[in-house]
Amino acid sequence: MVEIPDSHPRKRSLLSRQKIVEGSLRGLLADSAMIAHGRGEAFDYLLGERTTESAGSAIREAAARLIAANHPVISVNGNTVLLAGKQALRLAAVLGCAVEVNLYYRSPERVNGLLALLEEQRTLVSDGDEPQGFEGDWRESVMDVTLLGGSPNFRIEGLEGPRSQCTEEGIGSADLILVPLEDGDRCEALVNLGKEVVVIDLNPLSRSSKMATVTIVDEVSRAFEGILSELVTNPNCIPTEWDNASALRESLAEIAEYLESNRSG
Repeated sequence: MVEIPDSHPRKRSLLSRQKIVEGSLRGLLADSAMIAHGRGEAFDYLLGERTTESAGSAIREAAARLIAANHPVISVNGNTVLLAGKQALRLAAVLGCAVEVNLYYRSPERVNGLLALLEEQRTLVSDGDEPQGFEGDWRESVMDVTLLGGSPNFRIEGLEGPRSQCTEEGIGSADLILVPLEDGDRCEALVNLGKEVVVIDLNPLSRSSKMATVTIVDEVSRAFEGILSELVTNPNCIPTEWDNASALRESLAEIAEYLESNRSG
């Protein structure tokens, strides 16, 4: 990995790009992964690379719904594992839920490679510091996180092809699925099955953003960190009568306000 000085104003963004490039070289990502990351990065620029007020509200709602869920599952794709796999594992350890690898362009080699990377990340997370406010045995909680996706035995009704495959013990039986970087068709199919879907998507205009139960318009690692903070500091939060369409309109207004405030001339 190229050394990027701490003084570089875009260090975090450049590090993310390098992770995507290296993951692609290892065969962990589909050919379109870099395009997807670049699109998300462009929207993050429009947000000012920050967690906006509307995203903060969505993060609090997501945390409340995760706490209230009977069987939440965190679904991850290749980009998510590379960019925020450790954060996903920390979140799963606090929730006591599974993490399932589920890919749009599915292949056994990519799924197994991502599961192996998650195992590597699990070791680092278990040896690291526990979230402030967490009660319990941190290492045990991390090691108890179930990693799924290698042996699909369930099909998502309404989808065709490899992306319809998942596990019955994970996504198949979940009542709430936290899905970063979702595709719109799968989001719609999961909602039609009666599941709550919390999507993390930097594009407030995407089909997944519009179809989700709750959409967090934020970068995935920031969103995971925000949800984790809410879980440990506000464990008694309860879901509201969430209006996702209204929240997306607020996100677009924040983008417009940011652009206006930074207009040159």
